[in-house]
Amino acid sequence: MAIREIIILPDKQLRLVSRPIETVTPEIRKLADDMFETMYDAPGIGLAGIQIAQPLRIITMDLARRDEEGELTPRPRIFINPEILSASEELSTYEEGCLSIPEYYEEVERPARVRVRFTDLDGKVHEEDAEGIYATCIQHEIDHLNGVLFVDHISKLKRDRVVKKFTKAAKLAAK
Repeated sequence: MAIREIIILPDKQLRLVSRPIETVTPEIRKLADDMFETMYDAPGIGLAGIQIAQPLRIITMDLARRDEEGELTPRPRIFINPEILSASEELSTYEEGCLSIPEYYEEVERPARVRVRFTDLDGKVHEEDAEGIYATCIQHEIDHLNGVLFVDHISKLKRDRVVKKFTKAAKLAAK
């Protein structure tokens, strides 16, 4: 396993639409392992392939839960070629952040519940209903696969400010 570099706004790769994965190969399994290691190191709860410059439709996610003793129980999940089949009309708002837009958080309104279809590392297709933080996270990560960032869901004024801030930081870092 290896920690990969997470690409940061305004990197244009973040706007690419990721391509489907046709077959789960040893390379895809290695990519998934690297994505988990990168996500945990960041630290984050979700990571899309494009965030490490791999324009493939793959997501890692871990919405760890605390048990009765307060210990975190990891819940690593892999989603290959995920797609939202349906979304509720009811909306919910969560404060979102993004490993590709570090240290910036904003409230985003999204459907409260979604039905998602995806393939796992064994090539098995699943359909699940997601709600709460799971629904928010899966929508956020699928957005990445479609070249959409969470800041695209906030006001133009706020979005323009954050893009300007990160563009300026990238220019300074390049000097």
